[in-house]
Amino acid sequence: MELSSIGLGTYLGAADAAADQGYEASARAFKAAGGNVFDTAANYRGGRSERALGRAFRDMARSSLFVSTKAGYLPMGDGATAESPRAWFQRVLAGPGVLAPEDVVDGCHAMTPRYLAHQLRVSLAALGLERVDLFHLHNPEQQRPSLGPERFRRAMRRAFGACEELVAQGLAGAYGCATWNGFRVEPGAPEHLSLEELLEDAAAAGGRDHHFRWIQLPLNLGMPEAHAAATQAWGGERLTPLAAARAAGLGVQASASLMQARILGQLGPGRFLPGCRSAAQTALQFARSCPGVTTALCGMGRPEHVAENSELLALPRADPGELAALLGGRAGS
Repeated sequence: MELSSIGLGTYLGAADAAADQGYEASARAFKAAGGNVFDTAANYRGGRSERALGRAFRDMARSSLFVSTKAGYLPMGDGATAESPRAWFQRVLAGPGVLAPEDVVDGCHAMTPRYLAHQLRVSLAALGLERVDLFHLHNPEQQRPSLGPERFRRAMRRAFGACEELVAQGLAGAYGCATWNGFRVEPGAPEHLSLEELLEDAAAAGGRDHHFRWIQLPLNLGMPEAHAAATQAWGGERLTPLAAARAAGLGVQASASLMQARILGQLGPGRFLPGCRSAAQTALQFARSCPGVTTALCGMGRPEHVAENSELLALPRADPGELAALLGGRAGS
């Protein structure tokens, strides 16, 4: 399947019926407009984003969809009951032995094998699918400062082993790491993730034919590091995260393409890329056009957002010179 260069994200919005209906309608509109990449997570809106997508997917051919979800952050509720987070944790995780309190890092994050398997099955039920195309560890760098580099690598190898087993069971097509700071920050930073080390860990868990195939990281005009900052050591060189991912043959989902619309004001009147008619389209065109990006994700909770953003699917990606001019000369790689 050829993946659309724009994907529908489902992070934002209240945990209420109105937002549910908005995402369900947006998913249908996005598919009708030619989009086929849908990204979500077990903790987005207490699980309601996955369930909204699941309702939309009922009318779509499974073979025409690329669906990614994530596990790592504790949802601390199911978005449907009024129980407290503590009561939810005890009923769903601690009581059945899925996750012990001591396995939770920073009070919010876990990636033990049993927890990951549990969360993926919860996500599949919500999405109404037998398998997802991509299962991400959600911001694994959250644990690195607490565990330290060596314990963190052991935890990642265990998590990757669990992901390999989920692929073997047919519950996921591939796995990856969806990050926020991990790949963007410099080596030596507490949350830094080395793509080279992660691939070594994946090979240790799954052999040469491991299924660690994707990364996700923010990329927008306010956070251009994936394209413009050489934060990754690769083969004795320093590369940008996108260049390192290309060298490794990995797919890349660029997240936060509009940075929740906070970056749009910095463009100024008429400072648009060719073919774009708005600041939002320009920001999304920048993210989808950076070399190495497979799909740029954008939260679209209303069909009118889909209508504007999906116009870009008919445009060629911007060339590197246009991207550099928009960034003030930082050409990236």
